[in-house]
Amino acid sequence: MTKNQTGAPARIDTSRGTASADRVADVLLLFAQADRPLGVSQVARSLSLSKAVVHRILQSLMSRSLIQVVTSDSTYILGPAAATLSAKAWSQLDLRSVAAPILRKLRDDTRETTTLSVLMGHQRIYLDQFESLQEVKMIVELGPRFPLHSGASSRAILANLPQTFVDDAVRELRELKPDVDVDDYLHQLEEVRSKGYAVSRNERGTGASSIAAPYFDGAGNVLGSISSSGPVFRYGEEGHEDHVRMVITAADAITATLSRPRR
Repeated sequence: MTKNQTGAPARIDTSRGTASADRVADVLLLFAQADRPLGVSQVARSLSLSKAVVHRILQSLMSRSLIQVVTSDSTYILGPAAATLSAKAWSQLDLRSVAAPILRKLRDDTRETTTLSVLMGHQRIYLDQFESLQEVKMIVELGPRFPLHSGASSRAILANLPQTFVDDAVRELRELKPDVDVDDYLHQLEEVRSKGYAVSRNERGTGASSIAAPYFDGAGNVLGSISSSGPVFRYGEEGHEDHVRMVITAADAITATLSRPRR
């Protein structure tokens, strides 16, 4: 133990360490809320820090894979370790318990299978589902990761993410479908964002259709999506608007629940 000149234990000044921890937390939160990669100068201006301090923080975060560099322009984005933190947060939040009564009601109202998807890094997973009680129904597999570029549940999320996610998704899609019309695809994403929902009809050749809507945290960051899915022959135009309204209302209810202060 450190002692002062009188022999008594010296008081440790924790204010400096607390300030440093606050800066690191502020930098991470800034990246979490950014809609594009950030450079040292941008971070410094946004947080009123010196470039030297920001550079040290970024190097520390990079060493732990919490952020990663975009080599083309020396800017930074969140790294894979941030996705690990996100996954741990979901397990502690118990999102399934929050969403379960809402998804169950949506299943009963639509008579179709309802699903809960969550964003994991640059992909998504199905976290839960409530199966349709009808004989012919759609069932999803929980756990595997899906790309963000295809499917209503994915596009409902992607349309509300920063541009870097969109760029990565388009790049992946072009590798799968070299002839894809990128301009048309981006226009579809803009429509999803403005309307608040996405629709897919037999997109993967499985005979399934889906209506999906995103849900958000209290700061407006998209966290995932919910969907109502069934055989394509039951997803005609008749009753389509009512079906869409029910899905959006359910997603909004999850957002409201997640945004509510927790005791």
